[in-house]
Amino acid sequence: MTDQPPPPTPPLGPGEPGPSDPTSPGTPPASGAAPGMPPGTHFGPPPGMPPGAPSGPPPGWDPAQGGWGPPQQQGWVFPPTGGYPPGVGPYGGQPWYPGPPVGWYPPGHGLDPNDPLVTPPGAGIYGWLNRVNGALRRGWRQLVPILLLTQVLPSAVLSVISLAVDPSAGWEAQADLDPAAGLPDNFAVDMATLLVALIGGSLLFGLVQAVGWAAGSWVITQQAAGRPASIDAALRYGVRRALGLWGWTLLISVLVGVGVCFCLLPGIYLAFALSMAGPVYLFERRNPIGRSFRMFHDRLGLLLGRVALVAGVVIVGSMMGGFLESLGIVALGPDPLASPGAAVVAVAVIGVTAVLVLPAHLVQLVGLLVTYTEQRAHEAPVNSAGLAAELG
Repeated sequence: MTDQPPPPTPPLGPGEPGPSDPTSPGTPPASGAAPGMPPGTHFGPPPGMPPGAPSGPPPGWDPAQGGWGPPQQQGWVFPPTGGYPPGVGPYGGQPWYPGPPVGWYPPGHGLDPNDPLVTPPGAGIYGWLNRVNGALRRGWRQLVPILLLTQVLPSAVLSVISLAVDPSAGWEAQADLDPAAGLPDNFAVDMATLLVALIGGSLLFGLVQAVGWAAGSWVITQQAAGRPASIDAALRYGVRRALGLWGWTLLISVLVGVGVCFCLLPGIYLAFALSMAGPVYLFERRNPIGRSFRMFHDRLGLLLGRVALVAGVVIVGSMMGGFLESLGIVALGPDPLASPGAAVVAVAVIGVTAVLVLPAHLVQLVGLLVTYTEQRAHEAPVNSAGLAAELG
């Protein structure tokens, strides 16, 4: 105890905290305050609650961040710019794209749920069908002339050539004259002529058909990207890319044929597994067979279902066309080209039935292309503009 007055407190400089300032260094937080909370914030029992009620920071307060935020869990980040953990996400088993939440994509993000050509992950079969239908509605004015010129006309010409070199009518006439005779005269020559005509015509017209597939793919992609797509520009593009596409198509046909020779199921498997090779070549220009196999096995159920729908339409359309053509030709007798009148009718029947198969060609082109873009969307963000740029 002393009777001396306490020493005077020195004056504070500007901006210096006083001894009672809660923000001064070393001042412990007030009772009930959470670390990192703004000065003066007090957490305690709500008014009217007994003194023993629990107190502390409210749920959602993160002392480490010094602010409000969701509770952090092991292996998760928020917002999901780093991706969901493996096997977790809006689509089970599929990789999650970094970026904004599902359903909202800013311009330029690369994956637009309303893209007219690319079916985003999770859109399902209805999203795929909507894009197939949209591509047909946008491009039928260009696609119909292209496919008539490159698909319908070659198949009709090949049918007429096959009918002209078919030796079965002569063989039947010889068998009627001499039932006890063995092989018809000139059997080997006739068979060789028929095989050369069929194989040579198929190879030649296959190149023309490759022009149509490339040109049609260009039209569909350009229109989806909002760019003009004329028929002459599409055919010029198709001619530039036809030779390479034709070569890969020949190789795929050989592989499928070998599979069918061993057993039917291997041939069907190869046909489905290699169904994406054509679009892969046009857009990516590398390893069409390997990439098509990878897409098929990575998303087996999805791709198998889409290609099965396309194949069903093509098979039914082709069978109906072939049946009607055979029915019309048989009605003209054993040798439809024997007289000018019958020949004109036979050519007309072949032409009409070939045109009836045109919808199957359209579905095959559009369906496989939309299926390919959907596979690309499952691998990484992609849109119509980017695909149009890849075509060149």
